[in-house]
Amino acid sequence: MTQAAIRNEAISNLEYDLLTALQNKAEAVKAYETYIKDAEQMQSQPCAELFRKLRDADMQTAQEIRHHLQQVMQNGKM
Repeated sequence: MTQAAIRNEAISNLEYDLLTALQNKAEAVKAYETYIKDAEQMQSQPCAELFRKLRDADMQTAQEIRHHLQQVMQNGKM
């Protein structure tokens, strides 16, 4: 895509991709909270710990995506 074509779009494909990835991570983090509660209700600490580990990893990845998104929005690329 040329620079002129990018300027005619509300957001670039890359910005959209990063926003979508961030949304998916946010939804996953929310889902993991439910999974953690379910595991705790079943008194399955190993499963609760697994879901916490997965949630924490997705939270860290979401922060990385946010950083990339900020750079792309400010500079047009990373």
